[in-house]
Amino acid sequence: MDNYGTAHLAAMTLFVVGLPVAAMLGRWELRHDSRTVSRTVAVAIPLVHVPTQVVDVVTRFEVGVSLPLHLSDLAWIATAVALWTHHRHAVALTYFWGLVLTTQAIVTPSLGEDFPDLRFFAYWVIHLVIPWAAVFLVWGRRLPPAWRDYRFTLLVTATWAVAAYCFNAVADTNYGYLQRKPSNGSFLDLLGPWPVYVLAEIAIVAAIWALMTWPWARHPADPSLISDGSPPPPR
Repeated sequence: MDNYGTAHLAAMTLFVVGLPVAAMLGRWELRHDSRTVSRTVAVAIPLVHVPTQVVDVVTRFEVGVSLPLHLSDLAWIATAVALWTHHRHAVALTYFWGLVLTTQAIVTPSLGEDFPDLRFFAYWVIHLVIPWAAVFLVWGRRLPPAWRDYRFTLLVTATWAVAAYCFNAVADTNYGYLQRKPSNGSFLDLLGPWPVYVLAEIAIVAAIWALMTWPWARHPADPSLISDGSPPPPR
């Protein structure tokens, strides 16, 4: 796919149009004390994504592309869990990953296949749904993050990065672009050579996530709206 070609621009337009729609759907669900939208999409995500991944692995397996080691492979799972449970940790992962890392993949995608290839649809479905879900949950359902959610996201992301880097080093792959930058250009090109760009990206992302937490931390969410995994109080 050509970056900023017709297919890419159409996908970005759909992304922008979907953001206010996601917020409105979240507000509607909150007003009606319902989880119909949340749980419908939570079920739809694996029902759509898993079969496409299986088909891709079976028909054209590539060790550097097909394994579920991309951060987006964790992000769609976190998103499905967040939509089904509204658990604070899953919501936080969806929020931070979806609005910073996934959106980078929308603006500067690293995708060799074009419309109507299966990988094209698999890529865009998952990369659009994750940030839409973040907006749905945080602005629509009013489930914003706190500082403990920020720290949890940093820990999970660092754990993934270490695991992906070790696998890359053994298998000569480049999951997470931790070994080298995308060949078709990205934001990482502005951050210098390896490993400087990796360290710079870590610092920038951590700072942006802190800024994304600070306004919400000043006005915490209603505890009755968000789950922390604790059992309900006895009646």
